[in-house]
Amino acid sequence: MPRPRTVSDEDVLDGVLALAHRVGPGKLTLAAAAREVGLSPATLIQRFGTKHALLLAADRRGVERWVLPIEEAEHPSPLDRIIEGLVGAVDPDMTPEAMANSVAMLQLDLAEPDFHTVALLGARRLRAAIEHHLEAASIAGEIRDTTDVTALAKLIETTYHGAMIGWALHREGSLADWMREQIEAALQPSRVLSS
Repeated sequence: MPRPRTVSDEDVLDGVLALAHRVGPGKLTLAAAAREVGLSPATLIQRFGTKHALLLAADRRGVERWVLPIEEAEHPSPLDRIIEGLVGAVDPDMTPEAMANSVAMLQLDLAEPDFHTVALLGARRLRAAIEHHLEAASIAGEIRDTTDVTALAKLIETTYHGAMIGWALHREGSLADWMREQIEAALQPSRVLSS
């Protein structure tokens, strides 16, 4: 009978992702990851195989944490579901230094085919969720009838990604506050103003 796991795979992957954001994926070692999550390197190898496989699994977990807040957003206003979902997708404790290491993870997502597949599926889900909420906002009369929902969804997605870099450069307030401000600004021209 196998021994029960003392640390879940989800907790391992969350810890590895946090470590990758602190030190960067290039400096992440199996030994450091094992220390981070309180397991032995042999246990990580047994569960995940290689460092590459461990990082890929952590990246997959990170994509879920990135996309689920907007997919599962619950708010009476569809536009507020977009704002709250995208703000909820960012780490409230993110630092500019951790953002730099997050960009290093993005390099893996862009350069390595396995990582790109995961990131692309996440990006498509993110945009689809934004578009879904925008369609609901159109039906609810929150945005103008003439709004191109598909184009606005692309703009909101691009704003989300760009806001993280802008915040890391300018370092004004928290990432969550910066994100909220940028998403609201991108939505503003399409909103139906209440009288």
